[in-house]
Amino acid sequence: MKTSLIAILCAWCTLSASGQSFDTYFTDRTLRIDYNFSGNVDHQEIAVDELEVSPGWYGKRRRLAELPVEGNGQITVKDHRSGRVIYRNSFSTLFQEWLSYPEAQHSKRAFENVFLVPMPKDTVDITVDLRNNRREVMATMTHRVVPTDILIRHIGEKNVTPYTTVQKAADTTNCIHIAFVAEGYRQEEMSIFLRDTRTAVEALFAHEPFKGLRDRFNIIAVQSPSQESGTSEPSKGIWKNTALHSHFDTFYSDRYLTTLNLKDLHDWLAGTPYEHIIVLVNTEKYGGGGILNSYNLSMTHHPAFKPVVVHEFGHSFAGLADEYAYEAEAIPMYPHDVEPWEQNLTTLVNFTGKWENMIPKGTPIPTPPSKDMKQIGVFEGGGYSLKGVYRGCQDCRMRTNENPEFCPVCRQAITRLIDFYTK
Repeated sequence: MKTSLIAILCAWCTLSASGQSFDTYFTDRTLRIDYNFSGNVDHQEIAVDELEVSPGWYGKRRRLAELPVEGNGQITVKDHRSGRVIYRNSFSTLFQEWLSYPEAQHSKRAFENVFLVPMPKDTVDITVDLRNNRREVMATMTHRVVPTDILIRHIGEKNVTPYTTVQKAADTTNCIHIAFVAEGYRQEEMSIFLRDTRTAVEALFAHEPFKGLRDRFNIIAVQSPSQESGTSEPSKGIWKNTALHSHFDTFYSDRYLTTLNLKDLHDWLAGTPYEHIIVLVNTEKYGGGGILNSYNLSMTHHPAFKPVVVHEFGHSFAGLADEYAYEAEAIPMYPHDVEPWEQNLTTLVNFTGKWENMIPKGTPIPTPPSKDMKQIGVFEGGGYSLKGVYRGCQDCRMRTNENPEFCPVCRQAITRLIDFYTK
C-alpha cells in the first residue's frame, strides 16, 4: 500500500513538472541580465553588471526546464521558495573561445554577455556556468533576483528602435522570433538594409528544414542607424563609428567579424519582439561569425553573403559545429576522448542519439570516402581537426559555401530544435 502511494505521488510530481505552466512562475515580460565574464585560461570569473526588464517575452513558453542542446554554458533559474528549476537555456560565448587562444595564457580580459529569461513573479536564484571543451564546469556563479527590486531598470517602453515586420508567423504566440539588426548602415541607407534583410530571409528559407517550417518563424528588421557606413578593419587602421562597433580581425583572424558590445546590441533591440539575432554588416569584405543563442553576424555585400548568413545561423540558432578542417587551421577544440555536444559531430565516444538512426545498415564506421556525395555515414575530419573528429556527410552547408544545402544530419538536428520550440 505504501509503495503504491509513493508511486502515485512520484507520477503526479513527474506530470506536474512536465506540465508546468508559464503563468505559474512568470509574467509576460523579459528580464535581461548583463554579465561580465573575465579571467584567463587558469581562472575565470562571472559578475552581474545590470538588470533590465522590458515588455513581452518572446522565448519558449513550454518545456521551460529542458535544454534542446547542451551549449558551452548554461543559465538556470530556480524558484527561491521551492528550489525547483523553472527555466533553463544554453549558450556559447566569445570569452570561452578566446580562452583557447595563446593570449589567454598570459593575459586577462573581460567580455560582455547578455542573457534573456522570462520575468519571474517571485524571487528566483539564477545560476550561470561556463564549461570547457571537456564539458566540465570551469566557472559558476549564483545570484538572487527579487522582481520588486527598484534598481531593475525599465527599458523598451518608449523610444523603441523602428522596426519592420518582414515575415509574420502563423501563430505569433508559439513561434521562433528572429530580429535582423542593421550595423554600418546610415539612416539614409535603411532601404538598403531592408533589401539585404529580405535577401537573407529568402536565402535562409530556401534551405530545408527552414523552408518547410517557414510559418513557425516571426521576423523583424530593426533599423539601428550608424554614424558611418561599413565596419572597422583594424589590420588596415580603419575604425568606424557604427551602431555596434563591430570589426574584422577578431582574435587576429582577418575574416572573423564580430561585435563585443552586446549591451549596445540589446539596447537597440529593447521593446522589439526578438529572441534570436542576426546582425547584417554593410561591407563588401568577406567575414562573419555565429555564437549559440547570442548572435549571428554576416557581411552583406560580398558574393558569398547568402551562404555565409545561413551557415552562421546554423551556429547561432541550432548550435551546429563547423565541419571543415584544414592543415593550416588545425585547432584542438574537440578532445578525442570526449563526445562533442554538437549534434553534427562525433568522436565516437558516445554516438548514441545523434545520427546513427540515419546510417544505412552495413555502412562501415568510420566510413571511407565515397563517390556518392549524398551517402550518410561517419566521415573523418570536422571541427577543425583532420583526424579523430567525424561528420555525417561528405559535404554540407556547415562545411563549405559551395554546398547548396544542409546535409540530412544537420537537417535532422535543426528540425528537432524547431520542434522543441514550437510543438
